Amino acid sequence: MNILLVEDDLAVGEFIAAEVRAAGHSCVHKADGEDGLAAARNEAYDVMVIDRMLPRLDGLSLVQQLRESGDRTPVLVLSALGAVDDRVQGLHSGADDYLVKPFSMAELLARLEVLQRRAAAPAGDPATTLQVEDLQMDLLQQQVSRGGTAISLQPREYKLLEFLMRHAGQVVTRSMLLEHVWGYHFDPQTNVIDVHVSRLRQKIDRDFDAPLLCTVRGAGYRLGPVADA
Repeated sequence: MNILLVEDDLAVGEFIAAEVRAAGHSCVHKADGEDGLAAARNEAYDVMVIDRMLPRLDGLSLVQQLRESGDRTPVLVLSALGAVDDRVQGLHSGADDYLVKPFSMAELLARLEVLQRRAAAPAGDPATTLQVEDLQMDLLQQQVSRGGTAISLQPREYKLLEFLMRHAGQVVTRSMLLEHVWGYHFDPQTNVIDVHVSRLRQKIDRDFDAPLLCTVRGAGYRLGPVADA
């Protein structure tokens, strides 16, 4: 990925840029909103990471100007402001995702990969089935099977599996699951994710030779062949 990072804290910006490059991506770092806007207009990027509180032009205004000019590049906003209203305001500005500081680099990279993959998805009629190896999900009938064997899931388990299948092969963090599966924009400090992942794993992996749902220590979960983890 070619990533534009707009972060006025030079130490934070240099750290993020270094980690992004170490992960195999290219990164251009700008330290204020005006320079970030100019960079976004002068070069095409796969994803942009924009801090909310920037000098000269704040991050949300930067995103709004990009959207008004027709730029649809995926944007992730970074901010120390983590209240629900702050997140909603950030998303309403045109951002595609919102990550609260402090954060882990594993989560930032996972979210960027999701944004890039979503943007690269072909246009057209939405898929009616999802498949990962021999695991299949019929989105119209809301039925799941593996190797031709039907699997009965509770509504929340189904929603959890759908999110994992849509991001197959990628690390999905706990906070991403809380947001997209449970609708939480905060950590309720419960084991709700662990319980549901455990139940889901029992249903889709227990009676089959090759496990698909694995835990990535310190990062989250990944659905796909274990050999690729």
